[in-house]
Amino acid sequence: MNKLSTTLAVLAAGIVGPVTAASADMVETVTERGELVCGVHTGLVGFGAPDESGEWQGLDPDYCRAVATAILGEPKVKWVPLSAQARFTSLQNGEIDMLAQNSTMTLARDASLGLTFPAFNFYDGQGLLIRSDLGVTESKELDGATVCIQQGTTSEYVIRNHFTDMGISFTPVVIESGTEFFSAFFSGRCDVITSDLSQLAIVRLTSEDPEAYMVLPDIIAKSPLGPVVRGDDKAFENVVKWTSYALLTAEELGVTQANVDEMKMQDNADLQKFLGATPGVGELIGLGDDWVYNVISNVGNYSEIFDRNVGAGSPLALPRGQNALWSDGGLMYSPLF
Repeated sequence: MNKLSTTLAVLAAGIVGPVTAASADMVETVTERGELVCGVHTGLVGFGAPDESGEWQGLDPDYCRAVATAILGEPKVKWVPLSAQARFTSLQNGEIDMLAQNSTMTLARDASLGLTFPAFNFYDGQGLLIRSDLGVTESKELDGATVCIQQGTTSEYVIRNHFTDMGISFTPVVIESGTEFFSAFFSGRCDVITSDLSQLAIVRLTSEDPEAYMVLPDIIAKSPLGPVVRGDDKAFENVVKWTSYALLTAEELGVTQANVDEMKMQDNADLQKFLGATPGVGELIGLGDDWVYNVISNVGNYSEIFDRNVGAGSPLALPRGQNALWSDGGLMYSPLF
């Protein structure tokens, strides 16, 4: 196998071959079934985890609710927790309709798995969490360290390249199970853990002694995250894509869960069309004209989803940063409706 083939194989996270599930009209399937089957994280506070009553909460589950509402008029979702290794295979095989699980878009995943990333819902970067008693301040000081890596993620490929580029060595400790990944680090099986910066911030803050750990300043890779669907159904891809854009556009227009009824009645042609008071926004993607209104009524706009799950209204209190709207200096940008 040549270098390019090896790289693509690693980036594909151990999954080979194009999608094998039979092509289907997923919008029709979800409508007839009466619920969306969504693959989510096995448990990551803020991005996808069950609450005390067993109901899934987080930024990614809210995207599943938004897509379900766009199709069904209400957020009826069946949750399927998946490991990093199983997530793409489950989507390929048709076991789930949509994957919303902190998945990073790469060339290999987008081009060779028969899958597609319709839109991004969180811009992240890969980083390193270490024990504070290591006494280091940047990654180039980690020569000889042991590093916990979760199998089946882009982190495995990126960290190997990062250490090679710095000319230092490390010992990988590959963890298969997502539920054991962070516990392996906190139990002392490795000196360093690498993952998306948002995940590292979360696990540090929720550890028994946050001051015993620190996130290094190095950002070693870009991680644009978003929902994933099979590539054989353009209609469903459009629904997922434009639902994501609707959440951003609603924030831009100041449409919230609390004021959506009032905004729908305003004497504004763009708002009336966007929210379905006048026809035109649904037919092109096979939905009713009130689909955006239903989504915002049930789930809220992007700002509301972000704030209650990972932002100012959550225990994590992550800043919007690059996930702010383009007009506020961030990367979140919606095409025109």
